[in-house]
Amino acid sequence: MRHWTLVELAQYLDAELVGAADYPVSGISTLVAAQPHQVSFLANMKYASQLADCGAGAVIVHPDQAHHFVGNKLLLANPYLGYAKLSALFAPATSYQGIHPSAVVAQSASLAADVVVGPGVVIGEHVRLDKGVSIGPNCVIGDHCIVGAQTCLAANVTLYHGVILGQRNLIHSGAVLGADGFGFAKDGVDWVKIHQLGGVVTGDDVEIGAGTTIDRGALDDTRIGNGVKLDNQVQIAHNVVLGDYTAIAGCTAIAGSTILGKNCTIAGACGITGHLHLADGVHVTAMSLVTHSIKEPGAYSSGTGLDDNHKWRRNAARFKQLDQMAKRLKQLEQELQKFT
Repeated sequence: MRHWTLVELAQYLDAELVGAADYPVSGISTLVAAQPHQVSFLANMKYASQLADCGAGAVIVHPDQAHHFVGNKLLLANPYLGYAKLSALFAPATSYQGIHPSAVVAQSASLAADVVVGPGVVIGEHVRLDKGVSIGPNCVIGDHCIVGAQTCLAANVTLYHGVILGQRNLIHSGAVLGADGFGFAKDGVDWVKIHQLGGVVTGDDVEIGAGTTIDRGALDDTRIGNGVKLDNQVQIAHNVVLGDYTAIAGCTAIAGSTILGKNCTIAGACGITGHLHLADGVHVTAMSLVTHSIKEPGAYSSGTGLDDNHKWRRNAARFKQLDQMAKRLKQLEQELQKFT
């Protein structure tokens, strides 16, 4: 297990160290559970009372809150960001190196010298794996895929043919990129399949959660911008475009040919219908249904919050009467205007 001194961590985080420079630590934990060999952090003031009894070897804390902890401190304006950066130092590395003997690699594939390929992996024809790529166990990489430098695929990821991944992507287990989009034409009572001829292209520094699916485009590519973060079990349909640094939480589904701008956030369990355009900086709250384009940045919501079932049923019944009530209100306003 690697140990880091506090002065090394301070230099890594560009933090001010208050305490013992040569104090060694080997992990991160919460304020409540941290041990003397671990670092903790205070990112939310509602947990400030836990600092007094915290057993961590050091705490990442805002300078204004440093007086709450008597031990070693790493002072940062944004402790949560410091914790995020520090977590990379303690993430476990892969347990295998090189190309596992059980992997099946096509002769036409091009693999950089330092690529790691786990057991049971299948790599198709004319695939290119760039420097520092790591492919987890039982992944399948279809023909003509390109995987950019330092990209990591966890176990059981599937890339259909022609998928192009940028640099430093992280694709979690069970994700499927490049499956056919949902395209069919009606022929009487039957459906005729529209073969999906586009691909999937991701930018750099993209993270895709476990079980997430991104469909290939019908003709043009489905495109995921730089720095996009997708949670687990997100569905991205064919020809969707996600702008740079957009983040989407779990169980959200986006229908075909919709374009999201840069720096959008979509909360969990949202539905976004097809052929829409959301502007840069749009924030959609949980369980919302988006059925029209959004032209201005800001926060948007739909649906209703949880309530007592009896109240909810009464209100749901009243929703159906809103149009009728609006007409009656307009009539009343017109009648009142006669007396003014």
